[in-house]
Amino acid sequence: MKIRIATRKSTLALTQTRWVAARIRESAPELEVEEVHVVTRGDVILDKPLSQVGGKGLFISEVEAVLTRGDADIAVHSLKDVPGDTPLADGMGIVCVPEREDPRDVLLSLSGASLDDLPRGARVGTTSLRRMAQLRKSRPDLEFATLRGNVETRLLRLDEGRFDAIVLAAAGLKRLGLLDGRAYTVLEPETCLPAVGQGTIAIEARLDDERVRELLAPLEHVETRLRTEAERAMLIALRGSCQVPIAGHARIADGNKLWLEGMVASIDGEQVLTATSESFLKSRDVDGRRAEAAALGEDVAKNLIAKGARELMREAEATVARQLQSN
Repeated sequence: MKIRIATRKSTLALTQTRWVAARIRESAPELEVEEVHVVTRGDVILDKPLSQVGGKGLFISEVEAVLTRGDADIAVHSLKDVPGDTPLADGMGIVCVPEREDPRDVLLSLSGASLDDLPRGARVGTTSLRRMAQLRKSRPDLEFATLRGNVETRLLRLDEGRFDAIVLAAAGLKRLGLLDGRAYTVLEPETCLPAVGQGTIAIEARLDDERVRELLAPLEHVETRLRTEAERAMLIALRGSCQVPIAGHARIADGNKLWLEGMVASIDGEQVLTATSESFLKSRDVDGRRAEAAALGEDVAKNLIAKGARELMREAEATVARQLQSN
């Protein structure tokens, strides 16, 4: 037996892919695994923010194309890179989501300074509009500068003194073991609400491939599925793209109480809209609970739209378009 896994070639992508392969082998030790490496446009264009060159979908579409051609059986993505404004290819789906890693962001600096302790006018590296908008709300004096490349490259830029601090996802740093010995502070959701799906691995496959779905079944984590189902339903209902600062974070309490907070902001962070909602999951089966989680996400999206999210989104997209023209 053999399974072919399409993946980007970054260290983090390969680490996630090899983690998935190891988990599959636990239940199918005889399985041969082949990695199909893909270099995407998002990996090549590093001198511009993703919002100006096509968005996070640049990381997904070319990997997905390997699946649709039949050159791979599954694709391993970071769920936060799967866009909400573009559907997956026909016949494809996120058929498995393993247990989520820490979804929060971390602020790294050489001194370990917190957000409040950074010097006035400090230079902070990130290309995430979501992060910039929220951190500007707390620290409007900060200077934000483009930081692209793989995780190791971003940390090197900090070590070289090009930035006073940088902001990265905790999940990737933990999976790579790169937080050990580093000075950092965790940005709690109250300060910086995470990206939709952040910290979650998404495994895409053909929906009619029963062999693959059976192999992946032991990796599925129900709580992660329900949390991310709510978050992504909100993103899809908003038709959100990486040209707009959008965040969504869901939690489950007491086994059946699902809570979701969503956010849409202006690029400058002066306007930040939030909405929260909660629901008791009443269905006994997983499919029914997924539908309830999705309904919660759609409800939060409706609340954000009622508060003016559509207008903020149009303004953000227009701002990115003007920046693109000026470049």
